[in-house]
Amino acid sequence: MAKAPRPIRHLVVPDTQIRPGVPQDHLDWIGKALVEYKPDVIVHVGDHWDMASLNGHEEPGSAPMEGRRFADDIASGNAAFARMCVPMEREIKRLAHGHRSRWKPRKVFLMGNHENRADRCASNNPKWLGTIGSDQCDTRDWERHRFLEVVHIDGVAYSHYFQSSHSDRPVGGEISNRLSKIGCSFVQGHEQGRREGNKIMGSGKTLHGLVCGSAYLHVEEYRGAQGQRHWRGIIALNSVEDGEYDIMPMSLKYLCWKYTGMRLFDYMVKHYPGGDWVHLK
Repeated sequence: MAKAPRPIRHLVVPDTQIRPGVPQDHLDWIGKALVEYKPDVIVHVGDHWDMASLNGHEEPGSAPMEGRRFADDIASGNAAFARMCVPMEREIKRLAHGHRSRWKPRKVFLMGNHENRADRCASNNPKWLGTIGSDQCDTRDWERHRFLEVVHIDGVAYSHYFQSSHSDRPVGGEISNRLSKIGCSFVQGHEQGRREGNKIMGSGKTLHGLVCGSAYLHVEEYRGAQGQRHWRGIIALNSVEDGEYDIMPMSLKYLCWKYTGMRLFDYMVKHYPGGDWVHLK
């Protein structure tokens, strides 16, 4: 009797928010997890390039904007994206030349509002057209999708976030409210932490909703002292079929222990002495 094909697996990489000077060790762990779990589909939900130099929430010339450069934002983001991808690329190449089953995942990158800062800057001030733009974000051989474009894969709708049908504001609230307004299983980034839920329909079908917007180690100052201890990590969706799946979150705490044998807080204190890493305890 023939063995049934392996169930489809998606792996979701939430917002990585790369900018010059932030630690990026977790990208090595994510890269190793991609190789180990070999998903059929990988979706990065956006906001990899933080674009700190184009932060419209800070005043030009203010202390937070001191020394910020668009070229540095692009260079650091490109290097970090490569750091995450290279282990997977090597494994794909190795299997292609061997006698084992080949691995050819679909790789999807969804532009976030932070990448869109560059396009908005050029649109608002046309003198920067051709000089500033998200086209400089090197996503390698991944599919690229425009900011807020919705991509449907195996019955799951992916977008950086979902807009209200009557405004340009994101759909918010509890997962049940979002499922009612979005109308299908969905995954989005944009919001820190992890929020998940499901809704059983009259047909017997279960819709799933997942919000996950943080896969980084650093502090985001705008969230204040009490807003830093949110969940951070990646998420595997197993047995994906027609919008239903089994969820398997993997926090950065878990990935650090799995691939370094150390507690995350201890790892950061050892490798970045003098830093304040209490939010990772």
